[in-house]
Amino acid sequence: MRKYPTTTAAIEGHTDNVGGYGHNMKLSQRHAENVVNYLLEKFDIERSRLSAKGYGSSRRIAYNNTPEGRQKNRRINAIIDCVLAN
Repeated sequence: MRKYPTTTAAIEGHTDNVGGYGHNMKLSQRHAENVVNYLLEKFDIERSRLSAKGYGSSRRIAYNNTPEGRQKNRRINAIIDCVLAN
């Protein structure tokens, strides 16, 4: 992001389905915000270039009926948007 100053990143938080809907939404949002704060503090990225969004368990990538599946669903995704000019 330092090399390409127009780059932005959307940080997405995700959880498994353990716990209630509201709890997981807050938890995933908090996790995404923690990653944004880390990027701000460690890499001095401008706040306007970062966003945080919690999705709870609404966007699973694995089934939640096994410990391995639940672990895969507890994650952070970073969606990077960068326009490169030639």
